[in-house]
Amino acid sequence: MKKKVLVTGGAGYIGSHVVKQLGEKGYDVVVLDNLSTGNRDAVLYGDFVLGDLGDRSLLDELFSKHKFDGVMHFAGSIKVPESVVDPVKYYDNNTINALNLIRACEKYNVSSFIFSSTAATYGELETGYAMEETPKLPINPYGRSKLMTEWMLEDISNAKEDFNFVAIRYFNVCGADPDGKIGQAFPEPFHLINIACEAATGKRDKMYIFGEDYETEDGTCIRDYIHVADLAKAHLQALEYLFSEKTSNIFNCGYGHGYSVKEIVSEVKKVTGINFEVEKGPRREGDPPVLVAKSDKIKEVLKWSPSFDDLNVIIKTAYDWESSSTLKSWREKK
Repeated sequence: MKKKVLVTGGAGYIGSHVVKQLGEKGYDVVVLDNLSTGNRDAVLYGDFVLGDLGDRSLLDELFSKHKFDGVMHFAGSIKVPESVVDPVKYYDNNTINALNLIRACEKYNVSSFIFSSTAATYGELETGYAMEETPKLPINPYGRSKLMTEWMLEDISNAKEDFNFVAIRYFNVCGADPDGKIGQAFPEPFHLINIACEAATGKRDKMYIFGEDYETEDGTCIRDYIHVADLAKAHLQALEYLFSEKTSNIFNCGYGHGYSVKEIVSEVKKVTGINFEVEKGPRREGDPPVLVAKSDKIKEVLKWSPSFDDLNVIIKTAYDWESSSTLKSWREKK
């Protein structure tokens, strides 16, 4: 019998890529999304339910109707600057709504939970490189609200022998489905590569580099950029791990090397052949200078092996998606 999986936030950027891979592997998928940032057309497999995790009666209805084998939770708010100015939104959605979902799993005996976490749980790193055991000292409400959910999962897993979770802490997600069917479609893109690709396609007059005085070689922030298809694959392998091993765990997921903002901008110009305008902007609150993953553990335990660790490929898939008629039609519907 096919495993049935609930994917919250499955119409969003990362969630939709996970849903696509789940469907291709033959899973029975139910997607719950409020479409605040997601797109209904991005859900290529399974049943779609329009709704919010704040609606506990809806969760009861869903969990009583379906016998879920696992839950994959992507329905989080993810903008660091927004979290600084509106922390209540982040604790409400990222922490309280996550607890609503965990409570439903406990009530209906769903024992496998995949949590899409973040490297922002680490905060500013002395070396710039994070391992899973690195102390967690998040510097913004986004990171704190996600870390609180990790703590809840750990506590419940310790208290209940038959409840297990995997939290995946990942870094800057980018690129698009190599088949060109889905990609990032936020109403107001905020990821660097997406913004640069919008500048290259003429959708914005120029882009800004926020801060050029960080203690890095060229003065701009360095991040670990991971292709969304590789990240989706890691989530599927984590789900299969939970089904087979029934053991909770936490993994970083990234490529283990970083690029500066200026390097990304330069590479986007090179790949697209377009010299778009770039201006200097002020630092943003909550941005650490360097954040790069050490992902040895996920490679060893889950046997995860990335397929798209190539900045040129990442940018090309992102640019092709940004230029696509599919994305244009999605945005026209919004």
